[in-house]
Amino acid sequence: MDVTLTQMRYFAEAAARLSMTGAAERLNVAQSAVSSAVAQLERQIGSQFFIRQRSKGLVLTPAGESFLRDARAVLAHVEETVEHARGEQTALAGRVRLACFSTLAPFLLPGVLGRLHAEHPDLELEVVEADAAGCSAALLNGQVDLALCYDLGLPEEVAATSVHAARPYLALPPEHRFAQRKEVELKELRDEPFVLLDLPHTRELMLSILAAAGLEPNVRFRSGSYETVRTFVANGHGYSILHQRPRHDFTYDGGRVIPVALKGKVPELQTVIARLRIQRPTARTRAVAQAVRQQIAGLLAESPEGSS
Repeated sequence: MDVTLTQMRYFAEAAARLSMTGAAERLNVAQSAVSSAVAQLERQIGSQFFIRQRSKGLVLTPAGESFLRDARAVLAHVEETVEHARGEQTALAGRVRLACFSTLAPFLLPGVLGRLHAEHPDLELEVVEADAAGCSAALLNGQVDLALCYDLGLPEEVAATSVHAARPYLALPPEHRFAQRKEVELKELRDEPFVLLDLPHTRELMLSILAAAGLEPNVRFRSGSYETVRTFVANGHGYSILHQRPRHDFTYDGGRVIPVALKGKVPELQTVIARLRIQRPTARTRAVAQAVRQQIAGLLAESPEGSS
């Protein structure tokens, strides 16, 4: 079968954007060229890869999802082969798609983008924010090349490399009786109101930490927003357990959250760079991973508590 790399590339772009028009704009070609290439690819292989909906765009079929993973692996291998042929001295150019866990994004992405722009000005990082399930789904359906997320609920098809281990801490209002303590055991907070960061997998992790301490949490409020949780805590509506630590303790409304260390053994949360196992790293994805590691190392060096 005379399947071409151009057909694969056009198909992968259409799958990433779920739009022939969006793919054409990104590739700087006519929309008819993308549609024709994808239709010809489907005919040659004998499978339908997209369900075409006039009002809603494209939907990948199971066959399309499977072919997309393989096509991206082929395209990545070709890119790597070309990069090797050009030599390591060639400036990196092109695009890397990155899914980033929503609570990590404000801590890490601005610095990562700055480092990449300074070291690889022709390398474009396209970012999608998502929760844990969204990061996994974006990798599996081929929408992104990498994910920067926590090691929470990652499927078997995903390979993850740890870049940081964050120990959880207590987030307390300034007037709390333990706010001046250096460390606190969770059991000392029995029956106190709890503010839950209510995100898939994150929710289960927080509740498991409380259960391990023998606590039945009194969940007074819950939110999927990291900053909303901090604001509720600052206003005295309960305590919370968090992992990421801002450089200052102030909230959006001018309140303060006091971080206090948890005493005893508590599970650390791994921040990872994830990719599909079947996809080989390219020079571009390695550059993004390196920028993430450098950014985390820089934040740790600046923080006396050693958290980011």
